[in-house]
Amino acid sequence: MPAVVVALAVIVPPAAVQGVGQSKVRASAEGVSAAPVAIVLGAGLRPDGSPSVFLTRRLARAAELYAAGTVEVVLVSGDNSRQDYDEPTAMRDWLVANGVPDEDVVRDFAGFDTHDTCVRAHQVFGVEAAVVVSQDYHVRRAAFSCAAAGIDVQASGVSSESVEPAKAVMYRVREVAASWKAALDAVVRRNPVHLGDPEDGVREALAN
Repeated sequence: MPAVVVALAVIVPPAAVQGVGQSKVRASAEGVSAAPVAIVLGAGLRPDGSPSVFLTRRLARAAELYAAGTVEVVLVSGDNSRQDYDEPTAMRDWLVANGVPDEDVVRDFAGFDTHDTCVRAHQVFGVEAAVVVSQDYHVRRAAFSCAAAGIDVQASGVSSESVEPAKAVMYRVREVAASWKAALDAVVRRNPVHLGDPEDGVREALAN
């Protein structure tokens, strides 16, 4: 019996995270219903400071949703924990260079992980409804975390095809442990590393 309990404790939380997340996934960009905000999570920068391949795909989907009128504002959330590494600004610059007006891009400099991004989007930036954009292997967990944070969320997944197949496999395996942690974070309502005071960037962009 103890072994069964342990097995359930290991298996059920990730399965619940993936199941809830899957219910939020839209099969294509065209299948996404109108929402005020797209949330794009960071995915690393190249040595020159530009977005990585995976991050560029996420940003391209957000730009596509914006151009179609599906979303009005793009909230870019990433790591700026040190002076020489600024994901949100690199993300903003890419979007602006690809047709999204600067005034419709809002930066979250403390999106250190998926849970932090979702909680901050809701509690700091006041996001009530959004489309979260990430790679196909990760977007279900992102949708779960945003829903758990109180956001009426849809999920739009982009390709995770990689020139390094071993890494793609590793990312998928890692999702099991990450999904378990996402479930725990949601249950205990873990605060982000930096919660901070409310910020008006999204509200102001939507009002303009």
